[in-house]
Amino acid sequence: MIKMINTKEYLKNSIIYEVYVRNHTEEGTFKAIEKDLDRIKELGADIIWFMPIHPIGIKNKKGSLGCPYAIRDYRGINEEYGDLESFKQLIAAIHEKNMKVMIDVVYNHTSPDSILFKEHPEYFYKNSQGNFGNKVGEWYDVIDLDYNNKDLWDYQIDTFKYWANLGVDGFRCDVAALVPLEFWMKARKEVAKINPEFIWLAESCGPDFVYTLRKAGFTGLSDSELYNAFDITYDYDIFEYFNKYLKGEISLNRYLLSLKNQEAIYPANYIKLRFLENHDNARAKKLIEQEELLKIWTAFIYFEKGTTLLYGGQEAQDSHTPSLFDKDKVNWSGMNEDFIKYLKALSNIKKQEILSKGFYNINIIEDKEVIFAEYLLGEKKLIGIFNVGREEGYLNVSFGNGVYKNLIDESIVEVKDNKIKLEDKALIFYA
Repeated sequence: MIKMINTKEYLKNSIIYEVYVRNHTEEGTFKAIEKDLDRIKELGADIIWFMPIHPIGIKNKKGSLGCPYAIRDYRGINEEYGDLESFKQLIAAIHEKNMKVMIDVVYNHTSPDSILFKEHPEYFYKNSQGNFGNKVGEWYDVIDLDYNNKDLWDYQIDTFKYWANLGVDGFRCDVAALVPLEFWMKARKEVAKINPEFIWLAESCGPDFVYTLRKAGFTGLSDSELYNAFDITYDYDIFEYFNKYLKGEISLNRYLLSLKNQEAIYPANYIKLRFLENHDNARAKKLIEQEELLKIWTAFIYFEKGTTLLYGGQEAQDSHTPSLFDKDKVNWSGMNEDFIKYLKALSNIKKQEILSKGFYNINIIEDKEVIFAEYLLGEKKLIGIFNVGREEGYLNVSFGNGVYKNLIDESIVEVKDNKIKLEDKALIFYA
């Protein structure tokens, strides 16, 4: 019988900072990342997630340098970034600053010239024509693994244990929905023998992709299934609605209803990864050009129930999404002290106990493009009002009249006659 895992409640108060080593600094090395740790820490980051740090395949590579998700050696280090010793030093430096280290794990596929393929071709999937390749998709720079071979399970789990023994604190598991649930459950159990507090983040898939996988007869795990082995899943089940709202294709309430439904369809202890952007999607600044509106949406992502993701460069409001396949450095010229101060204030709010232990509720407002969400914990109530439609006028509320303090900027929020004046900014306050 499958049993739901006990997830780590503190992750609802946590911020993950995603780093693409190649493009994060001019040097593109582990050593250069060490110099940036204090700044990342000051943003409120608790966990640093490194996109794949392993050697990249050459055969069928994309771009000039290849995709980091076409891995040649699961147990090696990309020499662009440094060596094993410099990575171990980076782990130690991160731990010294009381942050955790998460690395990307890509267990659905490898590069066609991977060490694993050369040594164990029997571990790889063959299509109906008897050729190595992909089950679905046009990922021509990778070939898929076949988890019907249980010897592959042992190799992969031993690799997990290798990195855990080096001091890595968590794995972000690429396209986790394509790998059997029983494998993930066994892997989690084995790694827990090394570190019982190890963090597991699944890149879960949107409903359309799960449907496509299942229709083709392949493994396609839902988020609910993944919660049997993972602490956190991606927000891709509703991300399409967010994008459709921004494009004007659906109403705000259609998006909010999909968010609200998460409370009913997932385990009570579910945790989602909340983000405006990541390495697979357009930069938030590209999607939301108006600075005040970007700040409002950013505040909402921090306020939502779950773990917040900040992708390296997001704090500089970089609108360019870096290429995965070439040197394409983050543009740090847009660093703005006011926005950095804003993010730090949001990170302080994120650490509030009520965000991890309170009951989260999104209120649906029929006549205004305003998000009104709240956390309830005993007698405490934390209110979040996010005027994403930049509405004017007043919002009717049911909590008491009075004067409150906006936790973001310490401005005054007044409720009079059970109405609150809508402002062109986010409001978060205890009521």
